[in-house]
Amino acid sequence: MTSVLLFAGSVRRGAFSRRLAAAAGLAVARYGGKPTMIDLADYEAPLYNADIEDSDGIPQGVLDFRRLVATHDALCLATPEYNGGMTPILLNMFCWASRPSPTDDFGAVFQGKPVALMASSPGRLGGVRVIPRLRDAVCGLGMVPVPGFASVGNAAQAFSENGDLSDEQLAQGLNGLVQRLVNRAG
Repeated sequence: MTSVLLFAGSVRRGAFSRRLAAAAGLAVARYGGKPTMIDLADYEAPLYNADIEDSDGIPQGVLDFRRLVATHDALCLATPEYNGGMTPILLNMFCWASRPSPTDDFGAVFQGKPVALMASSPGRLGGVRVIPRLRDAVCGLGMVPVPGFASVGNAAQAFSENGDLSDEQLAQGLNGLVQRLVNRAG
């Protein structure tokens, strides 16, 4: 069974990206995968600073996050768009998690890992401007994005009571993305 680690690039309660990651988790299960949804807020990491790394090493929260990445076949990331870019918490986790440690090389946990990219926004564009930047970041870490992405605009109205996307076209797009991810990782 293909294991997929899902998380949002936002830690805000009620974040649309969390809801999108959860909807993707439902799709992972529908396609025979095993979804694991996490919250980046549970993996404490100070703002990356080489002085902190030199004096204290890699924070335990980051080591725990890396362990989860290493034990899953694929990743599914949902993020809001902050001024056209990634959220600070997501970028910070990537910065920390890509650091070499005594147990692996620079970013080794990410190498060759299939990843699905998703964005959401309360606006019409659905966070689409962040996707190229997110793609660049994950490719720079050695991950392999599956073709396509999911973008959910007007996200405040986009989800049904059961957590799925209420718009059929958006739901089909998300399902196709997740199916490609599960197939690639399996």
